[in-house]
Parts: sequence; C-alpha cells; structure tokens
Amino acid sequence: MSPLVLLIIFIAATIAGYKVISDVPALLHTPLMSGMNALSGVTILGSLVATAFAVSTGNKALGFIAITLAAINLVGGFVVTDRMLKMFKDK
Repeated sequence: MSPLVLLIIFIAATIAGYKVISDVPALLHTPLMSGMNALSGVTILGSLVATAFAVSTGNKALGFIAITLAAINLVGGFVVTDRMLKMFKDK
C-alpha cells in the first residue's frame, strides 16, 4: 500500500475513534476502560508476534518500541481504572 493510502486510513480511523469515544456516557466509562485494558493485552501479544517474525534489526527495534508502548498503555489503564473504582468504595 502506498503511504498516502495508509495516511488516509489513519486519519479516517482517528476521526471515527474520536467520534465514538466522545459519545460514551460517563456511566459506561469504567467498563469500557476495562475492555480497553484487555485489548491492550492483545496488542502486546500482536506486537510480540510481529517482533518475533521481524528479520531486520530496524524492524526488531520498532517491535521493541511497540511492545514497550503497549505495556505502558496496559499498566496505565489498570492504574487509572483502579483509581476510578476506589472513588466508589466506602471509606
């Protein structure tokens, strides 16, 4: 695929994702965060597999960056979800 097509797909996905997320009511936010944490786990598995099959050093470096960022996203999501759930617990 050409870089222009990939850029157009990225922009369209960004706009669609923003539109979907902006319409989520506050009541559904915590369950959706938990679902996104699970999706981040799948992202880590996908980046691990892609990095395992990478041939060149540059691709392996990009795979390592992808694994690192997905792990940060996963841990951060669980931290934020935990903080939100603590708000609803009795003191």
